[in-house]
Amino acid sequence: MAPAPVTRPPALDVQRLAFAYPDGRQVLYGVDLQVEAAERVAVLGPNGAGKTTLLLHLNGILGSVSGGTGAGSVAVGGIPLRRDTLGDVRRRVGIVFQDPDDQLFMPTVGDDVAFGPHNLGLRGPALDERVRRSLDLVGMGDVIDRPPHHLSFGQRRRVAVATVLAMEPDVLVLDEPSSNLDPASRRELADILTSLDVAILMVTHDLPYALQLCPRAVLLDEGRIVADGRTRDLLADDGLMRAHRLELPYGFDPLSVPGA
Repeated sequence: MAPAPVTRPPALDVQRLAFAYPDGRQVLYGVDLQVEAAERVAVLGPNGAGKTTLLLHLNGILGSVSGGTGAGSVAVGGIPLRRDTLGDVRRRVGIVFQDPDDQLFMPTVGDDVAFGPHNLGLRGPALDERVRRSLDLVGMGDVIDRPPHHLSFGQRRRVAVATVLAMEPDVLVLDEPSSNLDPASRRELADILTSLDVAILMVTHDLPYALQLCPRAVLLDEGRIVADGRTRDLLADDGLMRAHRLELPYGFDPLSVPGA
């Protein structure tokens, strides 16, 4: 008899996640979300839907392990997020924030990318190789010795991605990755993200970018996931889009995009 196939746990498994801020304002109401290894998923929704609150739960910045008021669970690669696993989960879930300057604070690009692995105990040639490999993944190997503030905004965003990739995460979470990027920088970043062999969860208002990068999308509104399916199908559902205050750019037809 052939052995039973080995099933891998989801890269990210959020179950019945609820959360209220200290002022009593409830933001999440029983969110369920699973992301498989190497899957790319967009999180869509209007302002105030709870997208950022959800994002900050994924590595314990918010939630019960950080003293918040909530319920439900988060697991990464089968590892439940608890106080005793917080360090491991934070290594496995890398968050790239909307403003790259929130993540770049060292004298040089190389120092920024080395910061996380160095704190994990990596040293010497192994650390140097990790830094070089991470920068090469985002096409920024030639700026390793430059100060981050000498780079363009788009370059800084790519370096911010490299600082997270240097931790070798299983899940890459991006908050509005296309914001403030010119068309060429948007395309370059999209090429980088689609080449990575990690699960990607992308919070964005940029609906064409979500379609370009993520075959699957979930729609979050008023703290609940109200739709989950092919990005193309969600964006083409006029009633769904209107009901949740989402609008495509003028003239953009998701059904006309080849391969989406």
